[in-house]
Amino acid sequence: MLESLMSLNDHNLPYPDPLHPIVVHFVIAMILFAFFCDFIGFLTGKYRFFEVGWWNLFVATISIFIAIIFGQFEAGLAKPYNLVKSVLNYHTLIGWSLSGILAAITAWRYVLRVRNPQKLPIHYLAVGLLLTILVGFQVYLGDELVWVYGIHTVPVVEAVKDGILP
Repeated sequence: MLESLMSLNDHNLPYPDPLHPIVVHFVIAMILFAFFCDFIGFLTGKYRFFEVGWWNLFVATISIFIAIIFGQFEAGLAKPYNLVKSVLNYHTLIGWSLSGILAAITAWRYVLRVRNPQKLPIHYLAVGLLLTILVGFQVYLGDELVWVYGIHTVPVVEAVKDGILP
C-alpha cells in the first residue's frame, strides 16, 4: 500500500492533478478582491468595504504559504528541462518574495485597521496597486510555465523521461 502512495502518475505527481494552481488561484482572487474592496471603500466612504478587504487580505496571507508549499513540492517533482529552469526560478523567487511582501502589507493593514477602521490612506492604496501588478506578473510567469513549457503535462513529462528534452 505504501508503494502505491509513493508512486508517481503520468503528471509525475503522487496525486491526480497539480494542487498548486488550485490553491494559488484562490490566493490571487483574494488579493485582487481585497484591493478592489479597499479601493471602492476609499472612493465611496463605505467602510464596510474595508472590512471585506481586510479579511480577504488576511486569509490570502495565510493561504499563500499553503500555495508555496504545494508549489515547491510540485516543482521538485517536475524535473524541469533546461529551457524552463530560468522561468521556474523567477516564479519561485517572486513567489517567496510575495509571501513576505504580503505578510508585511497585511501587518500594516492591521495597524491601519486598529487605528481607524473607517479610513485608509492613499499611500496604502498605492502599495496595494503595486502588489496587484506584482501578482499579475507572477500569474504571467505561472501561465508561461504551464501553457508554454507544459510543466506537469503528460506529453512533456514523457518527453523528459524519454530524454527528448534535456
